[in-house]
Amino acid sequence: MKSNWRNKTWPATLLLAAGAVISGAANAVESLPGGPLVRQLNLPVGVTKIAQEQHFLHNAMMVLCTVIFVAVFSVMFYSIWKHRKSVGHKAANFHESVVVEVIWTIVPFVIVILMALPATKVLVAQKDTTNADLTIKVTGYQWKWGYDYVKGEGEGLAFISTLDSSQRAMSDAGAHGEMPKDYLFKVDYPLVVPVDKKIRIITTANDVIHAFAVPQFGLKQDAIPGFVRDTWFRAEKVGDYYGQCQELCGKEHAYMPIHVKVMAAADYTAWVDGKKKEAAAKLDDPNKVWVLPDLMARGEKVYAGNCAACHQANGKGAGPIKPLDASEKVLNADASVQLHVVLNGQNNGAMPAWKQLSDTDIAAVVSYTKNSWSNKTGQLVQPSQVKAERAK
Repeated sequence: MKSNWRNKTWPATLLLAAGAVISGAANAVESLPGGPLVRQLNLPVGVTKIAQEQHFLHNAMMVLCTVIFVAVFSVMFYSIWKHRKSVGHKAANFHESVVVEVIWTIVPFVIVILMALPATKVLVAQKDTTNADLTIKVTGYQWKWGYDYVKGEGEGLAFISTLDSSQRAMSDAGAHGEMPKDYLFKVDYPLVVPVDKKIRIITTANDVIHAFAVPQFGLKQDAIPGFVRDTWFRAEKVGDYYGQCQELCGKEHAYMPIHVKVMAAADYTAWVDGKKKEAAAKLDDPNKVWVLPDLMARGEKVYAGNCAACHQANGKGAGPIKPLDASEKVLNADASVQLHVVLNGQNNGAMPAWKQLSDTDIAAVVSYTKNSWSNKTGQLVQPSQVKAERAK
């Protein structure tokens, strides 16, 4: 009976194993230059001096610890085997050996000093954020990153970086078939910095604790609500580098990637000029009177870029995220109520504040939510209303 059972289950087991292999091949991933590598076992060498020092220290400490492990256990096992009772040895009876006491005090002390000196040097260097060429404030939101260029070339630029909507759609569909190399790392607006410049990163958060981390830079800094912390990096090579939030920050934690684009100095200057022209073009006259079709068209783009990640493209929300479709607060509330929420947030940051959007963008997205899906209120919010609400 037992033999018959085994004969029946072996084909099923083989089929399951073959299916797992085929499934793994179908969803095989490739290494992402500047990001995670397939079967990576060690820290990346990195493109900053700090990252390279971290890589060296990690390897050196591993070698030192391995040597200590082998030496200690070799002596221990040799002593146990050589002086075992079965060959006639008897336990020695002695204490307070000055030589032994000196050896096991001095040797560990020397080892600790050899480990502490280079580690302290790197740690101090990591915290030296003085004389930065460019200062960028990084704000963690559930679940996106906000970048504000505070000082240096590009000062005044600000934008929100969100996971690309097409990749979120792939994930929601089960991530079947061939995935792109940058799966769940592609964003709409990467953080752009110049090569060979000291970049100071100031971190904070709007809601819960996040962590800004880019392994290729040897960079990881917590972003804590109500606190400002800083770190820095100097990328020595042009390219694209990737990271993720490394603090469990909620159900969308996996969809909070970081993409840093390092450019040559001339290319970075051109990018800054282009972004400033775009920003100037978006500075619409807040006193302009809009018609609903134009505001709806603009509001759809603003919603897709900033709101759809949480409230979903169909406005239905998910879990604790409130729906906007058929919502009494959207349909029947005075426009000033919704404007107050968009400008200031609510629920202790669960709904972030969106003051960084222009008056026209906020008017457009509020008008869009009041007149999309099953919402057909016909209500129209003008930029002048947003301006007045912002001033309160």
